[in-house]
Amino acid sequence: MTQRIYIFSPSSAVRNKAAVRRGVARLEAMGHEVELDPAVFSTHMRFAGDDETRLAAIERAARSGADVAIITRGGYGLTRLLPKIPYKLVAKAIDSGTQFVGLSDFTAFQSAVLAETGRVTWAGPAVGEDFGVETEADDIMQACFEDLVTGQGEGSGWQLPKAETLEKPLQVKGTLWGGNLAIITALVGTPWMPKVKGGILFLEDVSEHPYRVERMLTQLLYAGVLQKQKAIVMGHFTNWLPVPHDKGFRMKTVIDWLRAQVKAPVLTGLPFGHVPTKVCLPVGAKVTLAAEDRDAFLLWGHRH
Repeated sequence: MTQRIYIFSPSSAVRNKAAVRRGVARLEAMGHEVELDPAVFSTHMRFAGDDETRLAAIERAARSGADVAIITRGGYGLTRLLPKIPYKLVAKAIDSGTQFVGLSDFTAFQSAVLAETGRVTWAGPAVGEDFGVETEADDIMQACFEDLVTGQGEGSGWQLPKAETLEKPLQVKGTLWGGNLAIITALVGTPWMPKVKGGILFLEDVSEHPYRVERMLTQLLYAGVLQKQKAIVMGHFTNWLPVPHDKGFRMKTVIDWLRAQVKAPVLTGLPFGHVPTKVCLPVGAKVTLAAEDRDAFLLWGHRH
């Protein structure tokens, strides 16, 4: 099924243009009609154009009438734009069938849209990082994206690590939200932090040492965010290096600490983050989290 895909750059400048062009070619080979925003390769310092340029790109994406509006890459820049994003226009676009897709810095946009409008966006791939790889793009990532654009996806499943086999089955329902931990933490105390009670919070990050991850989780804990969730689901935390000073302190240490702080179950291993194999997740949707033994599922039914 041919879908119209609009590609835009709301965050950092695209330095690897070849990767984006490969991503476009791959999406076209999958049978989709692709349109690049006029400012997709714009640069201003580290950004994909100045603030007004990137706001205009968001507006064009919302007015495009495309089935999917997907980012070229993450990086940094969206938190600067939050007061001026045209939320009513974005909500109208979503209501008309445009699915906004991205990850990393895009978490700021997704969280703000949820807080301002209650609309659902999708945590998923970026064009350069995921579709634009020089090797074969990940099969699971592509399949999940196809499920998203065709409206066929009903959920995602994964296996918990062996050490985390559940003693009894788990089933909770709530609003799925979250994304990049650093961005979620940066939104605490702002109008664009979603006020989700009884939700299912998923988190990931890149290039953050476990002690920094713990420090951010501590902020969410002390701000009262974590205690309000029915479950916390941890994706991948990648691209960090241990140092001699750690003396055994690692991500497992952080997860163990987190479990001691909250009553809600904390699951790990969600295939999402800065990794090739990533699922697509509906941010702001009502979902069911179910798990038994090592099998875990996030279920939401058809979104179209």
